[in-house]
Parts: sequence; structure tokens; C-alpha cells
Amino acid sequence: MKKIAFHLNSLGQGGAERVVSNLANQFAKGGYEVYIATEWFDENEFTLDPRIHRVHVGLREEDAKKGRVTKFLLRVKYLREFLESTRPDVLVAFAHRANYRALMAQKSTGTPTVISVRINPVGNYDALSDKIQIKWLFPRAAGCVFQTEEQKEFFKPYLQDNSRIILNPINAKYHNVPHPQFKEKSVVHHARLVDFKNQLMLCDAFLKVHEKHPDYILRIYGGGSEDGTKEKLEKKIADNNAEEFMFLMGPCNHIDAEIPKGEVYAYSSDYEGFPNSLLEAMAMGMPVVSTDCPPGGPRTVIRDGENGFLVPVGDADALADRICRLIEDKDMAKRFGEEAARVYDIANSEAVFEQWREYLEGLVK
Repeated sequence: MKKIAFHLNSLGQGGAERVVSNLANQFAKGGYEVYIATEWFDENEFTLDPRIHRVHVGLREEDAKKGRVTKFLLRVKYLREFLESTRPDVLVAFAHRANYRALMAQKSTGTPTVISVRINPVGNYDALSDKIQIKWLFPRAAGCVFQTEEQKEFFKPYLQDNSRIILNPINAKYHNVPHPQFKEKSVVHHARLVDFKNQLMLCDAFLKVHEKHPDYILRIYGGGSEDGTKEKLEKKIADNNAEEFMFLMGPCNHIDAEIPKGEVYAYSSDYEGFPNSLLEAMAMGMPVVSTDCPPGGPRTVIRDGENGFLVPVGDADALADRICRLIEDKDMAKRFGEEAARVYDIANSEAVFEQWREYLEGLVK
């Protein structure tokens, strides 16, 4: 395998986009000819190695007024034309719609195509239209990369048999970060403010923590998502007169310096593809408490009671209880943090790249 192409919607700041950018840079560094075919360009994108070829395969200016079905077919056509002109040894598609487009486009080119499932299949791959496309298109896939066993088990054996479970890579800047000698009495969290991450439940849990430990504060880092979650969080803080101990910190470019200041890291999602924020916190050596959310991302890396705590989804009482346990037992918190940091050994960029490289090379051969 000498030439590899990735396909996804864009390279804007997101989980799948970060993984593709990381992998593409690693493959380019390893001497491969790398292409990234995207539907559009975002204002704020991840940085690419200058040796990577970035190609636009999305709609063109003259397509703006065309119908929905026509636009869909044009997207497939433009991706097919890219494959015919470039002839990559393998095409790797990331995310829901990109998987379908890639498998439609590759039919006439014969390009081995690997798809990647990056979200909870329940609720995202089980609509009638999905069932039809999965039955029609997924048998064409040369393979599939999942993030968790639960994702894998959702699909039929023909997809499972040629699949691999590979974690998201952790940026090296989150490894071996310094911790202050004296920690701030705080619980910390960093993630986009969006409904499914359920920071509202985290606030409910912390209100209970604060009743028992009134000298502790909650800091939530992350930008809004325009779904109203930020406003709901602001209202919850105001309604509970919590402005002095619950803080929305906004986006932060130096999260690796801020998170280690806290004593406990809490994660509250209802579901995830795979929580990058949780991986980063663990790599930073934080004692973590997380919901055991589908499709099993936290459960993949947290051994409950050994390197962190898992609590049921939506259970503010359980989350508050585990946070209090780590606040009250400093030795346990220290031990959990040290054990959590070991996740970097299996999910650093080099280790993840090598898993991808070995898998794709094997499929192509």
C-alpha cells in the first residue's frame, strides 16, 4: 500500500476530524501518498502536513439550486471521479453519511473501502433509510473500524468478521502534564456544551456534592453548540444561586494546564461515539468518574474501582456519591489518577497509527 485516501465531511474541530488529521499526518510522515477528500472547508480546521493532498469533492457553486436527490447523486459522482483520477490503494471513510457515499462511489472503481463507525449505532444507524442502505451497501466494505465492542455487535457478522476495534489517539500534550503541589478544591469537566453530554445532570450532581463539601467548586470548560444547552446551564446555575461555585469557563486552548488543577474529573454523557475528553483527562492523570454510556466508550478504558468509577447514565445521585468518595479519599484519588494515565500506553498517536497501518496493509494485501 503506497497511496491512501480519507473521506469525511470536513476537517473542522470535531472528534472524527481530529482522528483523520492525526492519521493522515502520520501516514504522510511514514512516506505514504495521502489524500483527504472532503465535502467542504471550515474556517477552523486541524493542521495538515504540507505533503497531504486536500481535495474538494462536495457540491459546486453551480449545484446550489439543484434538488435534494440531485445533490446527493452529485456528491457520489464527484467522489467517484476523485477515485477514478487518483486511484488510491484504499479509501477510508469516516462517519455516517460519508460511509454511504464512499461505498456507492467505489462500486465502479473497485477501490477497497474501509468504513468507520464513530457514534452510537442505536438512534443513528437504525432508521428505515439506514437499514436499507446498510443492507445494500455495507457488504461492499473491505472492512470496518469500530471504537467499542458494543458498536461492533450492533452490525451483522459479515461486517464484524473484517473489522477492528481501535481507540482514538491521544495527543502527546496530555501525557505527563505537571500537577500543582496544592490542588484547587474543584471538580472539572471539558467538552462541548451539547444536550447528549448532559452537563445539566453534572450540575445536579454537583449541587449534591456542594451540600456535603461547600468549599468545592465546579468548572465546566467548553464552547456552546447552539442547541440551547449553554442557556439551560446558565439558567440552572442562576435558579440555584450557584454563581459562586459553578462556573461555565467557555472554550480553552490550554486545557492541559487547567484540568490538572482540579481534584476530580467528571463526565456525564448519555451516549458518545468515543469520549475524547475522557481519554485526555485520564492521560493527564486525573481520577475520573464517568457515566457508563453507550456504546461502551468509558467502559472500554475504565475498570470500575481500579482506575476510575463508572455510574449509570442519568444518575445524578451515583455521580455525586462517587465524586464525594474521591474528594474524601485522597489516596484513592491519587491511585486512580496514576492508573488512569496508563491509557496513554495503548492510545498514544504512534500506537494507534500502527494499528491502523497494520490493519489497512493487511486488507490491501
